Amino acid sequence: MNLGLAFDPLISLPFLAAAAGLAGAVALLLIFARTRGAWLRSLALALAVLALANPSLTREEREPLPTVVAVVVDKSASQQFGDRAQMTEAARAELETRLAKLKDQGAEIRFIDAGGGAGEVDGTRLFTALSAGLADVPPERVAGAIFLTDGRVHDIPQTMEQLGFHAPVHAIISGHEGERDRRVALTSTPRFGIVGQPQTIGYEVQDEGAPAGARVAVTVRRDGEVVARPLVTAGQPAEIDVEITHAGANIIEIEAATLDGELTPVNNRAAVSVDGVRDKLRVLLVSGEPHVGERTWRNLLKSDANVDLVHFTILRPPEKQDGTPINELSLIAFPTRELFQQKIKDFDLIIFDRYAQTGVLPMIYFDNIVRYVEEGGALLVAAGTDYTSEGSVFNTPLESILPAGPTGQMTERPFRAKLTSAGERHPVTRALAGSQNDPPSWARFFRVIDSRGVRGTSVMDGPDGKPIVLLDRIGEGRVALLLSDHFWLWARGFEGGGPYIDLLRRLSHWLMKEPDLEEERLRMVAHGPDIVVERQTMGDAAPPVTITTPTGQTRTLNLTAAEPGLFRATFPADTLGLWRASDGTLTALVNVGPLNPREFAEVTSTTQTLRPAVEATGGGVWRMADLPGGVPRIVAVRSSDRFAGEDWLGVSMREVSVVRGLGLFPLFAGLSGLMILMAGIAAAWAREGR
Repeated sequence: MNLGLAFDPLISLPFLAAAAGLAGAVALLLIFARTRGAWLRSLALALAVLALANPSLTREEREPLPTVVAVVVDKSASQQFGDRAQMTEAARAELETRLAKLKDQGAEIRFIDAGGGAGEVDGTRLFTALSAGLADVPPERVAGAIFLTDGRVHDIPQTMEQLGFHAPVHAIISGHEGERDRRVALTSTPRFGIVGQPQTIGYEVQDEGAPAGARVAVTVRRDGEVVARPLVTAGQPAEIDVEITHAGANIIEIEAATLDGELTPVNNRAAVSVDGVRDKLRVLLVSGEPHVGERTWRNLLKSDANVDLVHFTILRPPEKQDGTPINELSLIAFPTRELFQQKIKDFDLIIFDRYAQTGVLPMIYFDNIVRYVEEGGALLVAAGTDYTSEGSVFNTPLESILPAGPTGQMTERPFRAKLTSAGERHPVTRALAGSQNDPPSWARFFRVIDSRGVRGTSVMDGPDGKPIVLLDRIGEGRVALLLSDHFWLWARGFEGGGPYIDLLRRLSHWLMKEPDLEEERLRMVAHGPDIVVERQTMGDAAPPVTITTPTGQTRTLNLTAAEPGLFRATFPADTLGLWRASDGTLTALVNVGPLNPREFAEVTSTTQTLRPAVEATGGGVWRMADLPGGVPRIVAVRSSDRFAGEDWLGVSMREVSVVRGLGLFPLFAGLSGLMILMAGIAAAWAREGR
């Protein structure tokens, strides 16, 4: 209980001040005039002024509040290196025991875990965790904070005034003095690159705790595939040119050989994601004599802004002589030599749409096309009645690469094309809109070219199992053969049409080696807090996948069938960085958060990073390895500005309380006030009357 005096003036302060001044002047005048009873009269005037001030005795009922000591425990990924986690847990247990003694002195101990998990912001943020943990505590109740960490903290405030309280902050550091580590630091990282062209990446191998100038073997990978093995000097900048091979993310890893006795190899690898941008896909479309579905391919390809289309239609074969002079022809000549000899390798895809050989292309140019495909090019033949004629492109050197030859016959009757068992698994036709129904919910065709000597993969067939869409790989290239010329019915909306855009676009992109359309492909995708692993395959099962975490730990993951040809599994992404999946044949990469987390950039423990900030609050820094029990002695400090010593740390104990009750007793209210005033007047009157 606390007693005090409070005032609640009966008049405003200016009038009260004027009354006090007037009373003081009268009292001085009486005293200097040496009038009888001057001191008693002055006392009576003072009591009158005091009555106007309305004084009251106060009685407060206060309840003491505990002061709060916060202990922030670093749970970030770098705390898992070496024996830091064990040291930190032992120090936490010892600290909890020693701090328990302060509870008897009115202290509250709060343990706050910070860092850990892929959902964390990049880097170790202990001060952010401290502010969040003390958000409900008034600044005057904070007795201090203690960090259990490896010293690598990435949110140190510029000034300790930003903490929001005035109390000591201490740091107890895990790890050992003189730790060695090697890391790869990126110095130049392009964000984009043209597909088919190299990009230059700058990097530097840095050794900490080891002599500089060592020669280091480096391995450079692109999407998990080794592309170079340079030898560099530690501490000196280096560069590497890496070709961008496909559109989308090209993940390039630079990994340095391990250093003897180093803390961890996890930061020996740095990665950069370069988005591949195609300069433009060049497609050569050669159409035979005009037919009703001729513009289907042209419209589809022209609608794609990434396609640079060169289209020729053979309107006037050489044997057609109508007497028109050459100089009066409005159409340009077909530049066969330029297209099929000089610039054939500039094209990503060649399409023959119902083209029949009429002497326009010499046989040697078909030999060029065969070599073009074998060396990595793509050929699509959209066949019709031309395929059964004497001028069929099958009767050229293309016979060696086409997946089926004509029998000379055609089946002409209404039917609905359907996916084969292979087509249900192949990424070109898998889950094609309408294929889930039986029969498929798309328009009928009325003609299919009978074929023989079928090879490759049939993904769509017609009546009696006759193939309609055939896909095949020839050398480094790819070939597709369409054995019906009625896909245009889908484009025209006949009987509701069909998914011709999806089918033909997927087909052309598969021919041009779009990674997402590979039959055998392993893929990882970060989806919210999880990572999804998908395996595309033409087989009936998918092998287990080995997952490698950013810290180098491995685990085995079994995939389950999601749909035909697609197997999938999901697991939590609990660590920032680059994840890797491999089934022994294929490799996939995905990045969670930043490619090169700050958490793994510098991993050696240090006392220097936190020292300036900690000492600015009066706190101290110690290493767990240098102290018995891993922590210094705990001292409750109440009246000193010193909070740290060689083997002790102090917390500032506060005298904080909250008012639970308040009582008031006015001194000049009612009878008591009247009696005090009358006593003063009576004393002055009695003295004057003597």
